[in-house]
Amino acid sequence: MAGTDRSKAMISGGPAIILVAPQLGENIGMAARAMANFGLSDLRLVAPRDAFPNAQAEAAAAGAVHILNAARVYPDVPAAIADLNFVLATTARERGQMKQILGADEAMADVARRSALGEGVGILFGRERSGLENDAIALADAVVTFPVNPAFASLNLAQAVLLLGYEWMKMNGTALLFATPERSPPPTREGLLSFFDYLEGELDSCGFFVPAPKKPGMIRNLRNIFHRMKMTEQDLRTLRGAVVALVNGRRGGRNAPHPGRHAGAAMPPAADPQAGPDDASS
Repeated sequence: MAGTDRSKAMISGGPAIILVAPQLGENIGMAARAMANFGLSDLRLVAPRDAFPNAQAEAAAAGAVHILNAARVYPDVPAAIADLNFVLATTARERGQMKQILGADEAMADVARRSALGEGVGILFGRERSGLENDAIALADAVVTFPVNPAFASLNLAQAVLLLGYEWMKMNGTALLFATPERSPPPTREGLLSFFDYLEGELDSCGFFVPAPKKPGMIRNLRNIFHRMKMTEQDLRTLRGAVVALVNGRRGGRNAPHPGRHAGAAMPPAADPQAGPDDASS
């Protein structure tokens, strides 16, 4: 699978993921895959409709077979949660039970806190067609729900597991697999002003600053453009090198194009140097 580094140790632990009366082996397998993605390893199945394990679950797990192999099957919800200290129930609709309602982020923050204290925590997920029955929800300490489209609120079983797994991983401070590359430092003022002087001198020599009375404002506009870019030192070196190459080419220097290149091609007209919102006359 793309992004998988098999030299790394497998993260495991976290709350028990309890699938109540799951109907399809494919959904069990995809839930196992979501668990493996986010370092969850305790899969519990309550009265699955089809015999378990099965080939459909294994195929859908996409390599997370270790989760399936360690899964435990229970006859009912009370048996599946007997060793736990705190239980959450997931639902997409209001059930009329006087229980605390939590979003995924605050629920998993509480789960992380309890797990750190050594408590056993489990999360109940209902069957694909109808979700958890009210009697199962009654066994939970609190309810977890998601901010979904009310006109299309039903989540796939594995999607619900993945959402909570993601929040679990965040709460445990797990770093991203890779980070933004380290940028070159910003250029010094000396380097930046040297570039400005060079660029402005070359533009002056080719007649860019017309009419002459507007030259100071045009120079300020140019400098502001480069300041807004928030260039790095490497950016400045690259940009200066590009300008030098253009100047050498115009003067017939060592970087000039081959004499036969673009023969007869017309140069595009120069942009109006007065145009744009930075015009000093505006």
